Amino acid sequence: MRRLPILFALLATPALASSEDAWQEFRQLTEASCLALIDMPGEVTIEVNPFGSDQFGVALLSVTTAAGTDRMACIMNKQTGAAELTAPFTNQ
Repeated sequence: MRRLPILFALLATPALASSEDAWQEFRQLTEASCLALIDMPGEVTIEVNPFGSDQFGVALLSVTTAAGTDRMACIMNKQTGAAELTAPFTNQ
């Protein structure tokens, strides 16, 4: 029973957050990995989600050409660094 208060104290301790430098490095890696997948001519803009999800970095990409703008989502596995790009969203 004497261990119970120690256990509660440990569980109540907030988790240590990653440093801002680590998050910035994560965002740069997500951006570079996603941009490397773009194989279309045009002006590319990217918006990287600051933290992604538990397992993935997430970014929205837009490629603008004279014919219009294609929007795609990119996910990057935080463990492996492997990134995937969706097909363009259809404009409806």
